[in-house]
Amino acid sequence: MAYPTRDQKPRPLPWLIQGGMGIAISGWPLARAVSQAGQLGVVSGTAIDNVFVRRLQNTGVDDSLRRVLDRFPVPSMVEDVLARYAQAPRRAQLPFRTPLMLSHRSPLSSQDLLVLASFVEVALAKEGHDGEVGFNLLTKVQLPTPASLFGAILAGVDYVLMGAGVPTHVPGLLEQLVRREVVEQTLDVVGSRAGESVTVSFDPARYDGPGALRRPKFLPIVSSHVLATALARRSNGPIDGFVVERPSAGGHNAPPRGAFTLERDGSPHYGPRDEVDFSVLRSLELPFWIGGGVTSARDVRDALDLGATGVQVGTLFAYCDESGMEPGLRARVVAQARSHSLDVTTSLVASSTGYPFKVARVAGTISDPDLYAARERKCDLGYLREAYVQPGGAIGYRCSAEPVATFVRKGGALEDTVGATCLCNALMATCGLAQVRTGNVNELPVVTSGDRLNEISRVANGRDRYGAEDVINYLAPGLDLAAT
Repeated sequence: MAYPTRDQKPRPLPWLIQGGMGIAISGWPLARAVSQAGQLGVVSGTAIDNVFVRRLQNTGVDDSLRRVLDRFPVPSMVEDVLARYAQAPRRAQLPFRTPLMLSHRSPLSSQDLLVLASFVEVALAKEGHDGEVGFNLLTKVQLPTPASLFGAILAGVDYVLMGAGVPTHVPGLLEQLVRREVVEQTLDVVGSRAGESVTVSFDPARYDGPGALRRPKFLPIVSSHVLATALARRSNGPIDGFVVERPSAGGHNAPPRGAFTLERDGSPHYGPRDEVDFSVLRSLELPFWIGGGVTSARDVRDALDLGATGVQVGTLFAYCDESGMEPGLRARVVAQARSHSLDVTTSLVASSTGYPFKVARVAGTISDPDLYAARERKCDLGYLREAYVQPGGAIGYRCSAEPVATFVRKGGALEDTVGATCLCNALMATCGLAQVRTGNVNELPVVTSGDRLNEISRVANGRDRYGAEDVINYLAPGLDLAAT
């Protein structure tokens, strides 16, 4: 199956989708490398506004970025952002200047920044080749979604992938954005009553430019055939396929279905109800890719034998040269994988979203209990905050990883704060954009990877580094393995 575009003949579907790992692990250099190799490179849109302005503060505007910025349809918005964040290089010991945290009351300039940042990331990923590029967002993180998607569409993104929730509204949202219609996205609010709703409004007409826009293909990321079936039947527009992520995948996982028990290390136990019925997926007659635990050519072959179009791969790409991970941290993980000494656990408390979250135990990261305890709790990025109704009826925002007294004062439960990690700041540190705190102390990173993290040593094959093309070449023989 292949999809036609406005200006191209139908393309064959990729057999490999590079995972959209955030924050900025799946940046434009990685996506470009994968797309140049003929597969689907994917950029992460998570926290893309802060990623963009921190890069500006570190490195300013080079020739390639200037070429992309000159293509943005509203030059005044570009110059406004550059005036705020790119006037002079930031000194390493100084903190980054940070945009206002998003809310349903955010000024239009916050939307402008999201549109521009998403446009830049996709446009850079698409430069220099005619391959396709995807854009990944978390359904759970609602406030940036309309503006981020529109920026990616402006840049000609080919696929949109979304997990960590049930994105039944996204197909229709994409249709509206392509037609440049005003969209109203309903925000989930804890404590709201039936009939009450809070919406985030976005008007694409503010970014009017020449030419028609093209709707990207939409691939929701699901954990079960049940969710895939529901999305196929209930979404407000067409679904173009699925990525089926198993519990062994890195990042956020779907919780086990029904009541569950814990493994000895505290990870949730996934049982028979969590197994995917691939006969049901095949009956939907839509392409699907299998992700989670794909670390060998045999895994690729097994996915194809189940009827999959191909596979989604994250962990192997997360540690390649083109990955956005801070180089020193990346090198340490690759070196440790050579001795097969990396442990990955699934935490039920690390993420304030309530979803299980994979954490690799790596020295010098927030996975160290002593380092976690020593960190001053601070919430100044706020992507994972939840909206809630305050006693007077106004809408407020809270996060279980913010200061404990603050969270409890906002009506949060004290027990929810235990073990909660500020993933926003930690993941910013993981991609080399750590905020500098009082005393010239940097925020600590967190490493999230799939269960089979040690398998990256097979791709490295005795070396201390490897590239994105090495990953593709390592997995490609699975296309030719005889079915057994």
